[in-house]
Amino acid sequence: MFIHYRTEGVILKKEARGEADLLLTVYTRDFGKLKILGKAVRKINSKLRSAVRIFSLSEIEFIQGKSQKTLTDAILIGKSPPLIKDLKKLRIAHKIAEVLDKLIKGQERDEKIWNLLIEIFQRLNTESRFCGTKVKMRQSLIAYHYFFWNLIAIMGYAPDLYHCAHCRKKIIQEKNCFSQKEGGITCQICSPKGEGISAETIKILRIILKKDWATLLKLKFEAQYLEELSLITESAQGG
Repeated sequence: MFIHYRTEGVILKKEARGEADLLLTVYTRDFGKLKILGKAVRKINSKLRSAVRIFSLSEIEFIQGKSQKTLTDAILIGKSPPLIKDLKKLRIAHKIAEVLDKLIKGQERDEKIWNLLIEIFQRLNTESRFCGTKVKMRQSLIAYHYFFWNLIAIMGYAPDLYHCAHCRKKIIQEKNCFSQKEGGITCQICSPKGEGISAETIKILRIILKKDWATLLKLKFEAQYLEELSLITESAQGG
């Protein structure tokens, strides 16, 4: 007889299988990242259909078979995520899901990652009624960087933003570089031809790793610093 497991999870990815099945990638509170087969959940009359929508937070139940986990029940927690109606936020959510799926390889419970994931989706789902389109997009982009850098920090790969990753001397206000190889900021002497990183972008990264969201929202991000931050994040992923 199969044991039924029950937990909360965020639906990160859905892949069609057969005529009506879905292979779900779910990050769960109690088991970490799981691959779960949802049988017949693509059928219009499936009672589980609404609970396995992309980026939904749901209470799920599954059984472990010989070769795979199979969904047996799912209940949507709260309402469907508002971000699915916002194309720009939806793109950011997909990027967050992709980086989590890429970096987390196996099944392992991690409360810090779970809390970070819930926090970032709550922020993406919060409507900024009094903000213009550009501000909303900026906040969504910052949410992605916030998630990525805090995720790798939880995994033990946070860069040292106060000392040169090579010579270990204190970073000063002059030309510095970001080195993927060294895993952090390097001074001009150690990386004279490296990819430059401005003092402003270093400041933003420091605030992100302090998880100071309130201060992040108060900053006026110039386009050049957002672009630089995106390049640094891509470089840190090995892109």
